[in-house]
Amino acid sequence: MSIIKTIIEVLFLLYTISILSFYFWLAVVSAKELLKNVRESKTTNFDALLSSSFAPVISLLAPAYNESLTIVDNIRALLGLYYPNFEIIVINDGSKDDSLEKTIKAFDLELVPFAIDYKIKCQTIRGIYKSKVKAYSNLTVIDKMNGGKADALNAGINIAKGDYFISIDVDSIIDPHALKKLIKPFFEETDKRVIAAGGVIQIANSCIIENGQLVEVNVPDKFLPRCQVIEYSRSFLMGRLAWSRMDGLLLISGALGLFDKEVVINCGGYYTKTVGEDMELVVRMRKYMADNNLKYKVVYISDPLCWTEAPSTLKVLGSQRNRWTRGTIDTIMLHRNVFMNSKYGFMGMVSHPYWVFFEWLAPIIEFSGILYFIIIAMLGWASWSFFYVMLGFVYFFAIMFSTYAILFDHLAYNRYKKKRMIMKLLLTAWLEPFFYHPLIVYWGLRGNFDYFIKKKKSWGKMTRSGFEMPSYKKEKR
Repeated sequence: MSIIKTIIEVLFLLYTISILSFYFWLAVVSAKELLKNVRESKTTNFDALLSSSFAPVISLLAPAYNESLTIVDNIRALLGLYYPNFEIIVINDGSKDDSLEKTIKAFDLELVPFAIDYKIKCQTIRGIYKSKVKAYSNLTVIDKMNGGKADALNAGINIAKGDYFISIDVDSIIDPHALKKLIKPFFEETDKRVIAAGGVIQIANSCIIENGQLVEVNVPDKFLPRCQVIEYSRSFLMGRLAWSRMDGLLLISGALGLFDKEVVINCGGYYTKTVGEDMELVVRMRKYMADNNLKYKVVYISDPLCWTEAPSTLKVLGSQRNRWTRGTIDTIMLHRNVFMNSKYGFMGMVSHPYWVFFEWLAPIIEFSGILYFIIIAMLGWASWSFFYVMLGFVYFFAIMFSTYAILFDHLAYNRYKKKRMIMKLLLTAWLEPFFYHPLIVYWGLRGNFDYFIKKKKSWGKMTRSGFEMPSYKKEKR
């Protein structure tokens, strides 16, 4: 029995060392890439791109389902983006609220005849709307039967004029300079075809939003969104940026991503039978390029280009994380032939296995470790000195990792101007492992249960409360 106990504990120890080593490696690689990107952004003349006659048409695709609270302000913000040649396509995916009616009234839209080339299958398009106002001539609104976000994006692709399209969430706040920053890698790369690019997503809760524009950045008042600020900093600045540098990026957030339309159409568009359509598309595009022996690249921009409302209640956050877990499993299962397949290079040998062991299986293994320790503790077999050492080591590594992400973000972008904001985040980092991380593990387990046992396929409800005014602003009113 002692031999079995020793083997189990060694396996848990090796897993812990492996995942922490991977995190440390990603942090080092991302730091180098972030410093490089910050230096380049200071010397890049983006104004030259704005005045260039070679700037390609970019189509912004914004699916909208029951987005009545923020849709008008966010469309106004999109219309104000700094780029010489773009169109906005808002896809009303069968909303049950008054999203379409509000949009029609705000932008003086009218139903127009429109020839649709269904390159990709999608639900029936009921109508195409254009504005009577010249200032909104680049705005198109699609009204279609409900089919989900992926189906809505496919509908947008079918009428998009641009060679490139951006997939965004209509409730997100896009940085006015986002388009020219995202298109830059497509011009720079000569040896490889850039097929997709993504940017850093930040949390807009408690920030000051006026007319769809971010005018003041604040740390969220509520604990859950504050934890997500730290989580997003770790994920984007210390995760995806490193994977981009190593050419192993498998995920571009659905909140903001720029894609080569031709490659997407050749791949069959977004897969509508998954809740993880953003990750699944990137993996499928990479497979398509590798299968056809085409040199390609998927890149990540380290600038904060998009601000979004994070869930502020346990119910909504749990639903979101449940969906993310199911989407991850779906992508891994759909493309299981990539796993440890040298044909797909770094993606097959490193990226895909990483997602299997350290993203999908992490909550299962962590919960198994906790359950195992509870059992041996009840039997009186636990080594408490070893337990306290491991607990302290893992806890302080998590604190160090989060602190590194907060401070590096501050040094690179200085978004949170006041010291009290940084201190608030640092205090949250100390509390997060006790109050937030266990919830993430629980929702990860529920996601696995819902995927394998309940066979759940739905998105779940993502109720928006609208961008809340910070408490200190409310007091002044």
